[in-house]
Amino acid sequence: MKTSPWQRYPLAVIVLAQLCGTSLWFSVNGVGLSLSRDLGLSEADLGRLTLTVQAGFIVGTLTIAATGLADRFRASRIFAASCLAGALVNGGFVLAAAHPPLDLLLRFATGLCLAGIYPLGMKLVIGWTPRHTGAALAWLVGMLTLGTALPHLLRGSTLGLPWEWPLLGASTLALVGGAMVLALGDGPHLPPPGGKVRLLDGLAALRERRFRAVAGGYFGHCWELYAFWMLTPFLVMREVERLTAPPGLVSWLSFGIIALGLIGCVGGGSLSRRRGSLWVARRALATSGMICLAYPLLPGAPPELLLGLLGVWGLTVIADSPQFSALAAATAPRERIGSTLAVMNAVGFALTIPAISLTTTLWSLQGTWVLWWLLPGPLLGLLALRGLMELEAHPDAGTPTR
Repeated sequence: MKTSPWQRYPLAVIVLAQLCGTSLWFSVNGVGLSLSRDLGLSEADLGRLTLTVQAGFIVGTLTIAATGLADRFRASRIFAASCLAGALVNGGFVLAAAHPPLDLLLRFATGLCLAGIYPLGMKLVIGWTPRHTGAALAWLVGMLTLGTALPHLLRGSTLGLPWEWPLLGASTLALVGGAMVLALGDGPHLPPPGGKVRLLDGLAALRERRFRAVAGGYFGHCWELYAFWMLTPFLVMREVERLTAPPGLVSWLSFGIIALGLIGCVGGGSLSRRRGSLWVARRALATSGMICLAYPLLPGAPPELLLGLLGVWGLTVIADSPQFSALAAATAPRERIGSTLAVMNAVGFALTIPAISLTTTLWSLQGTWVLWWLLPGPLLGLLALRGLMELEAHPDAGTPTR
C-alpha cells in the first residue's frame, strides 16, 4: 500500500495539528487584559468565560463516551470536523464579546469542539505510534501546552492591533490543524471503528485498581493545572508592575511561562523511556506542588526571582500529564481506549471548574494566597500515586475488583 507524504512523519503531523487546534482553548484569555480595558470585564468575568469552555469540554467528552463516537467513527474525521466547528464559533466570539450571555454560549460551544480535538489527538497518537507511548504523548500534550500559550503570543505580536485579530488568528490555525489530520487519516494500530458502545464501557477500566490509582493522580493534576494557567497573566502582571516594566510585557512573559511546559513534557517523555512514566509523573507533581506551597510565602521576594519560580512551575505543572495518559492507555481496555480516555478527561476537567472558580473569584481579596486553594490537587494526586507504587511492588494486589 502506497504511503502518502503525510504518513511518513505521522507524529509530527498530529502534534502540529494539536498545536493549531488547541489554540482555541485560551484564545479569549490571551486578550483578557484588552477585554478588561475595552469592555470592562473583571477577573471574575474572564474566569466565567474560561469555566464555560471547561464545561463545554466536559459535556463534549461525556457525549463522546456515551455515544461511542471515539470508537465508532474515524478519529481523523472527528478531529477535522471539530477544528472546523471550533474555528467558526471562536470567530463568532468577536461579534458576541460584548453581548452576554451569547459570549458564554459561544465559549461553551468552543469547549464542545475541543472535546473532539484533544482526546481524539491522543487516540491518533496511539494509533500511529504504539511504541514508546509515553514519549509520543509527551509531544502531544506539549503541543497542547504550547497551543494554550499561543494566544498570549498572538496578542504580544499584535499589540498595535485590535484584540479581534488574535482571536481570528487562532481560528485560522484551527482550520490548518484540521486539514492536516484529515490528510493524514487514522493509524493502523487500533481496531477498526464500529460496534455498539455504552457509557459504561468508558467506565469499565475503573474496576482495575491500577487504573483507579492513575486516574486519582490525574485528577489531582487537573485541579492544579488549568487554574494555574488561568492565573498566570494575573501573577505576571503583579511582578511586571513591581518592575515598572511596560504592560505589553505581560503577554510575552505569560506565553513564555506556559510554553515552558512543552520542554517539561518532552523532557519528561524522554526520561520516561529510561525511568518509566510513574517515576516522571510523581516528581513533576511533587515539584509543582512545592512551588504552589512556597509561592504565597514569598510576597516580598525580588520580582525576577518570582518570575523565575513561575517559569519552573510552568515547566513542571504539565510534565506529568502525558505520563498519566500513557499509564491510563496501558491499563484501559484496548478496544475502548477512546471512550475510556474521554471519561477520564471528563472527570478531570470537571475538577478544573471549582478550582478556576475559587481562584478567580477570590483573587481580588486574597491575591497570591489563592494559590493555596490549588494545593489539595498535588497532595491527593501524590497519595494516589503512592498507592500505585504499592501495587507495582505487589502485582497480585492489582487484580480487578468485583
